[in-house]
Amino acid sequence: MIRILIFILIVLGLGLGFAWLADRPGELSLVWQGQLIEMSLMRAASLLISLVAAVLIAIWLVRTIWLSPHTVTRYFRARKRDRGYQALSTGLIAAGAGDANQARKMTARTRGLISADQEPLIHLLEAQTFLIEGKYDDARKKFELMADDPETRELGLRGLYLEAKRLGAHEAARQYAERAAEKAPHLPWATLATLDSQSQAGQWDDALRLLDQSRTAHVLERKDADRKKAVLLTARAMTRLDGDAKTARDDALAALKLDENLVPAALIAAKALFREDNLRKGASILEKAWKHEPHPDIARLYVRARGGDTAVDRLKRARKLESLRPNNAVAMAAVAEAALEARELLLARTKAEAAARLEPTESIFLLLADIEEADTGDEGRIRHWMAQALKSPRDPAWTADGVTSPTWLPVSPVSGRLDAFEWKAPSLQLATQVEDGHLNADQAIRSLPPVLAEHHPVPHGTAPAKQVVDAPVIFEAVSEPPRERPEPIKVAEARKPASVVEKPREKDGASNGEPVADPFFGRAPDDPGVREPAAGEKLPEKTSFRLF
Repeated sequence: MIRILIFILIVLGLGLGFAWLADRPGELSLVWQGQLIEMSLMRAASLLISLVAAVLIAIWLVRTIWLSPHTVTRYFRARKRDRGYQALSTGLIAAGAGDANQARKMTARTRGLISADQEPLIHLLEAQTFLIEGKYDDARKKFELMADDPETRELGLRGLYLEAKRLGAHEAARQYAERAAEKAPHLPWATLATLDSQSQAGQWDDALRLLDQSRTAHVLERKDADRKKAVLLTARAMTRLDGDAKTARDDALAALKLDENLVPAALIAAKALFREDNLRKGASILEKAWKHEPHPDIARLYVRARGGDTAVDRLKRARKLESLRPNNAVAMAAVAEAALEARELLLARTKAEAAARLEPTESIFLLLADIEEADTGDEGRIRHWMAQALKSPRDPAWTADGVTSPTWLPVSPVSGRLDAFEWKAPSLQLATQVEDGHLNADQAIRSLPPVLAEHHPVPHGTAPAKQVVDAPVIFEAVSEPPRERPEPIKVAEARKPASVVEKPREKDGASNGEPVADPFFGRAPDDPGVREPAAGEKLPEKTSFRLF
């Protein structure tokens, strides 16, 4: 385009020059060797320009003839190079498609047309050909040669990293990734791989430093980088919680600023504040996290924030959580557990059944079994709830790469990936679905068998003086790992406490030889709510208590 423009400008200049001479006619006289030559100025200018053009054409012809051997050689070399690049392109496509024969054929053709020193992609084609042929040792040697060449260093290191990961050599893979991240910090795969390896080793300070460098280099997107930094800060706070609660609190609060929906960070921050006796701020953090996502761990920590609270106080705190997120299954379950502990059995049953209607999960029906045991003690009704629990979907748990953990972990134990755990239902429930479709909580509640004649309802807040009372089992399935489901026929036997003392049952003041268990009080002897009776003071009637 520029050449065309220059040519047009030259022609335009010549035209203007001739027009200028035409407007100013004149005669030109020249005496040369006794001869007088006369001509017009226009003709003289034309002859001069023609002479210059002839000289330039002659020079071009001589130069073309003189350089013709080199021109011919260069033409054939370019043609050969084009054929080589065509073979290289075809070979890379064949290697990517897994066609080993075509890739090997194109590799040999490329080698004959292009020198490997001129085109580094030939090494890549050869390495890929070795990989799809199963010659992993040859491919590794080729990647090592590429890693030593400054032009192909990053490509060779990535190939060595992937081979080390395939062989399970995690330490070698970590070294290759760190080397690549050091030489080329702009590579996302090297940064992420190094970040995962440092996280697996618990090197939280080094991981945070590397993440800050990648944020400066804009390797990761801002949202992704903020999330990973929040996870790393939470992991470091988790390790510092027992030794340095103040530092753990600062890390957890910094993580919440980056990602306010990170539940583990809210839990650690609240625990650190509770240890500093700052109950109000800790409770505020939990309430804010609860509004974003009602989580059973948040409810459990919030309800038991103060160790000296009575069961009634814990029930009040649970109901406060329910008021923040009404008509929520997790909130109703928390109120039901607190009501059961406070012996408000009617409230516990009502909330548990409402939670079952919203989300009929395993823990809800196990909680209903606990309530049934504390309320009526009817084994048939307890077994009914147990059977519903066996058929119900599993509760959400911290899950990563197909495994679950009772607590949140920053790194997956399977793949070593950072921020892999998610709060979701385990994949195991796909194999344990109810045969006749989804579980109907209303149908399960309506099909509850009636209380047998020998079982009498217990007034709320008291326990019968002559009734077998089993200490209920703790069911906190929302944060427990998958476990083997017990056989339904053995559930009641498994729930029997070892502390049951058989006593003769009295009938109308006489013993009939039936076993009876002393009521179990779950409150520890050092609980400030327990006191020795004063002299002459009459003890209240014993009541059964649920231990959490």
